[in-house]
Amino acid sequence: MKIALVDSGIGLLAAAAALRTLRPDADLVISSDPDGMPWGPRTPEGITERALACALAAAEHRPDALIVACNTASVHALERLRAELEPGIPVIGTVPAIKPAAADGGKVAIWATPATTGSPYQRGLIAEFGGAAEVTEVACPGLADAVERADQAAIDAAVADAAARTPEGTTALVLGCTHYELVDERIRTALAGRAADDLPFYGSADAVAAQALRRAGTAAATPGTGSLTVLHTGRTSTLAPEAAAYAEGRLIAAVLSH
Repeated sequence: MKIALVDSGIGLLAAAAALRTLRPDADLVISSDPDGMPWGPRTPEGITERALACALAAAEHRPDALIVACNTASVHALERLRAELEPGIPVIGTVPAIKPAAADGGKVAIWATPATTGSPYQRGLIAEFGGAAEVTEVACPGLADAVERADQAAIDAAVADAAARTPEGTTALVLGCTHYELVDERIRTALAGRAADDLPFYGSADAVAAQALRRAGTAAATPGTGSLTVLHTGRTSTLAPEAAAYAEGRLIAAVLSH
């Protein structure tokens, strides 16, 4: 089995690590765009162009499914990617987990990029799935970029800023950007004493990994660890050194040491 993942940068590591945990034998193709990132400030057409180029580069490796491991790209490019690649390659998008987070009501905070916060897309999800929950959108300027650079001081500053604007007594937190899942424990520490004890986090990595495996077919698991192919703006490359700053990146890189 082979699964591809597309993102502007290393945000895809969370879903890739989830795949590696669920199916250690699966071959992974991770296709990112260091030449064109960040995608967030681009026009919808520009985002679609960059995401499609990364997806087509990954498709050349004949994956059984492809994950768009980026909320922004899923908003703007998912329809186009599906038109280009399906039905030959199932394409799985990434959507903020508002529905499960709001299922029990309470006070839900959604941490997302400034471009996503307040967008018609996210407001639509809140209207559709927010139910009786009190939902607050929290923009996190600079956090995804800091995670991408593995800039520890910048990560701490961005997390502290967003935590200070998260309502007291928050009972559930949605991580609306794949990069944020790489620093979830630092977010939890910053919210200690402000949000509910044992605050549940709702990311997307586990859900999209499971969905990709369902869509990929019924290939039986085999012993051993699958291979890793890294593409940077379509070129065969190696894992970005910043990936080693995160547990998910170290898990993915482990195959390279064998």
